[in-house]
Formats: sequence, C-alpha cells, structure tokens
Amino acid sequence: MSRNNTIFKIDWISVILFAALICCGWLSIYSTTVIDTDQSFFNLSTLYGKQLIFILLSVVIVIFILSIESKFYERFSSIFYVISLLSLFGLLFFGKTINGQMAWYSIGSFTIQPAEFAKAAVALAIAKYLSELNVDLKKLKYQFSAFVILLIPIGLILLQPDAGSALVFFSFFIALYREGLPGFYIWIGLLAILFFASVLLIGSTITAAITIVIFGSIIYILKKQKRKILPLFVVGVLSIGFIFSVNFLYNNVLKPHQKERFEVLVNLEENKKGSGYNLYQSIIAIGSGGITGKGFLEGYSKQGGFVPEQETDYIFTSIAEEWGFLGSIFIIGLFIAFMLRILFLAERQKKPFSRIYGYGVFGIFFIHFFINLGMVMGLVPTIGIPLPLISYGGSGLWGFTILVFIFIKLDSERQKLGS
Repeated sequence: MSRNNTIFKIDWISVILFAALICCGWLSIYSTTVIDTDQSFFNLSTLYGKQLIFILLSVVIVIFILSIESKFYERFSSIFYVISLLSLFGLLFFGKTINGQMAWYSIGSFTIQPAEFAKAAVALAIAKYLSELNVDLKKLKYQFSAFVILLIPIGLILLQPDAGSALVFFSFFIALYREGLPGFYIWIGLLAILFFASVLLIGSTITAAITIVIFGSIIYILKKQKRKILPLFVVGVLSIGFIFSVNFLYNNVLKPHQKERFEVLVNLEENKKGSGYNLYQSIIAIGSGGITGKGFLEGYSKQGGFVPEQETDYIFTSIAEEWGFLGSIFIIGLFIAFMLRILFLAERQKKPFSRIYGYGVFGIFFIHFFINLGMVMGLVPTIGIPLPLISYGGSGLWGFTILVFIFIKLDSERQKLGS
C-alpha cells in the first residue's frame, strides 16, 4: 500500500482525539512548570520545553510507523516481545535509580523507561498468540501460556520495583476475556479489588458507583459478542451488595490485631500520615477550581508548590484548578470518546490479530485513565500511574504513540489484512 493511500485510509477521528489530548497535556505542563512566561518554548532547561521536543519526536515516530506495512508488526511481534524483556532485564544491571526505582536508562540528560515501550510489545505478543490457529482460552494449557506472556514482564517490572507499571499489564485480561477467557478469572480479581477498594476508598457508595461503570463497560463488550448478559447482571448486583458489606465486616467482625495486619499490608497507616497530606492538597486544588476554574496560569497550588509531582501523576489537579469543572469534563470527555473509538475500531477488524491488539490498546488506556483520576481524587491509593498523553514524560508519550499508531496502521489496512 502506498503512503498516500495510508494517509487517506487512517482513522482521522482517532488521530484528532489523540492530538487534542496531547495539546491539552502540553498546555497543562506549561502552566504547571513555567516560571517566567518570557522564556522560549524550546528552552530545554524547562520541563515544558523538553515535552515539546518529545511531542515533535513523536510525530517522527508516527510517520515511521505509518510508512511500514502492517504485516511487519504481526510477523515480528515475537522479536519485539523478546527485545522488550531484555530491556527490562537489563535495568537490573544498568538501570538508573530514581525515587527508589531502578526503572530507567540514562542517556545524557534524558532518561528512557522501557516499561512504557513494553506495553506495545506485550500487546503485539498477546495478539499474535491468541490469533494463532487452535488457541482456545477455555483450555487450561492455552490460559497458562497466555498468563506466562503477561507474567514475565510483570515480574521483571516488580523487581525494579514499580508496582504501578506492573499493574497496567493486568489490563490485558480485557482482551483475554474478549477472546474467550472463562469469566471466573474476572470475578475473582474483581472481588479482590472491590474488597481492598471498599476499605481504602472514601466510601462504599463511591466504590459501588465505580463498580457500576466497570460492569457497564463489560456488558458493552459482551453485547458486542452476543454473550448472555443476565448472569453478568446478577453477579454485578451481588458484587455491589458485597461492597456494602465489607465496611461492616471490617469494622465489626475483624479484631483490632487483624485490622492492623491488613492496614500494614495495604500501607493504609502510611497513607494517612504521609501521602495523605499530598492527597489532601490535591483534593483541595481540584475543588478550588469551581465551575469555570481560576484561569490559565492562575493555579494557586502550582504557585505554592503544594501538590507533589503535579506535572506527572497529579497533572489533573492543574486542569481541574485552572479549567474548573467544565474543563475537567472536557478532558474526561476526550478520553472517553477516544477509548470508545478504539473499541469501535477493534470490533470492525476483519483479522483476529488486529482486533485483539485493539482491545489491548483500549485496556491500557482504560486502566491508566481510571486509576490516575481515582488516585488524584483520593479514590485509590497513590501508585504512580500517569495520565496518558497528558502527564509529562518522553517515554510515556512515545510508548503511547507507538501503541496507538500501530493499531491505526492495522486498521487502515483492515480490508487488505482480512482478505
């Protein structure tokens, strides 16, 4: 396929939404980190200047990805996976430690985080394996092989240790479930998450609301597959009932020494005494934005330095404070529109490999979006997961660019691949 045909056949809705998120992210990074507005945008001594360079380089990455035949990504998916594992393993010997994590390679004044690029490699590997002939995820041996593909990078990332990045890889269970993984794996994991969430979150009502959103997404997927929805609905109702019972059981059944052990396990006491203060400042900043916000460059939390890592993990606090409720809803709307578009594109694929990879892209964006927003609003513990395309960072931006535009390339040739 010629390069000109590719340009006409790519899904421009996805590209526009992707670009809009990046632009909003750069404006937020600029507002969060700028000291002197007279400085040049390309001043590499500033974070916003570096991020602009990262954005320009991501355009080069896009051009390179779209110029390659789609079959290349499927044919060499195993090689990409092995290279990503080697890059993660090499961190144990050559990695640079930042904030207690040996998760980066240092190249001059820049650092590269291999875990961000491993997401696309693992998505390709999972898609390649599940799209092979005779792979049936209802059989234990195929489940085991799929789990191994996921657990190896998860294990290497946990050795860094980086629990946040490792958690993201569990998002591939969405793709596995779409392709036939038995539902009880989802229920076991969901019930475990709900138990921890019901203790850690602000209240059971919020947890129940989140659960409804999760089940709504799963029901949407099942409906596309023409699976039975009634059993899922029943389990969803039972799970919500389970949520409301957790606080009662935790406060009235568990003995003090048992609760103490649990709180140590989930670092609940540390959150109350340490990062709880940072979270408190984050919630104040979000609430202070009101309906329309304080205005661009007018965020008080930025000027006072109250919110930590505001250009990375807590970038949404800057958006909420300066753009207010309306601006926050706009950003959230962009994310939801983008993720729904990815789901739509995934379902229209004619080849299983492309469909599975698309669901991998959706899952990664969903868990990043869901956990990051929950983190800055105090709904989940602080675990260091950035907001895709919004938070500062070259590795994250390039990793998401590779992840998304490989799928856009696959979609642009879906007719050819499906023949």
